[in-house]
Amino acid sequence: MDVLNWSLARRTLFAAFFAVVTAFGSGVVSAEDAKRDTLPSWNDTAPKQAIVDFVSRVTKEGGADYVPPPERIAVFDNDGTLWAEQPVYFQLAFAIDRIAALAPEHPDWEKTPPFEDILKGDLKAVAASGEHGLLEIIAATHSGMTTEKFAAIVDGWLARAQHPRFHRLYTDLVYQPMLELLVYLRANGFKTFIVSGGGVEFMRSFADRVYGIPPEQVVGSSGVVKFEMPADGKPVLMKEPKVEFVDDGPGKPVGINRFIGRRPIFAFGNSDGDLQMLQWTAAGGGLRFMGLVHHTDAEREWAYDRHSAVGKLDKALDEATAKGWTVVDMKTDWNVVFPPER
Repeated sequence: MDVLNWSLARRTLFAAFFAVVTAFGSGVVSAEDAKRDTLPSWNDTAPKQAIVDFVSRVTKEGGADYVPPPERIAVFDNDGTLWAEQPVYFQLAFAIDRIAALAPEHPDWEKTPPFEDILKGDLKAVAASGEHGLLEIIAATHSGMTTEKFAAIVDGWLARAQHPRFHRLYTDLVYQPMLELLVYLRANGFKTFIVSGGGVEFMRSFADRVYGIPPEQVVGSSGVVKFEMPADGKPVLMKEPKVEFVDDGPGKPVGINRFIGRRPIFAFGNSDGDLQMLQWTAAGGGLRFMGLVHHTDAEREWAYDRHSAVGKLDKALDEATAKGWTVVDMKTDWNVVFPPER
């Protein structure tokens, strides 16, 4: 099982049921262009000014806040920070679609919860099945196959599946301002990482082409993978229905330490699941940047925070306010949310 799903069980599943590639996204932007047209989709408000000021200070050689390039580590949550996450996390939408696709091979599912509930479209009943039901869904859709086969299935789904509200590919629903920010940071010597509760293999399938972040710079939840040598002599890695690591909440600083090995100086999230990552970043020496995306735009995206089933922003918002972290008001601070349709 891809551990993302354990994380989803913990923080979102039950309520979740109730409730673009542009030049910037593909990384095809020169450092000169990034510096000349600094964050064009950001309004000239306090968050943009804070970002530009921070980058200017840590990259000014001889300055009091100068940080050498190897230490310029920037980490980003994915769901709700780099791309949308409503009405349910996109990987959960993938799992639900996979159940429908696999149903002809499993006629028993028609009378077996939670599969029968998914096939009937009764998501409230699915939610009522609890963690046990979720684990069954994930075991059926994320394990029992090689890592290569799983990646191919994800690629195929992302190439055709459309969001129910916007009727666009899920990979089109990335945030243009954040794509620009990633490019801007890299143009100034930062190394950018994804640190997300989402499944690491799911995210690696698109992170490079959408965000310009290579697979080795994606940290996420993971399931157990086993090496096997088939009769044809070609080794494979098989995905098993077992949890290995949950990269959410307090697991994020642990994942950063384990897989990156340096404390970030720049961190962006959008929910309480990112609080510990922000706290860990803030606790380091020297100048630090901690940011939150606050979803306030119901017209262009969604407006939600403290009481949301998905991407709840409560304690992290209070701490950001108390400590002066940067909070991006999506409605006020971004003049564009998603890249234009192609």
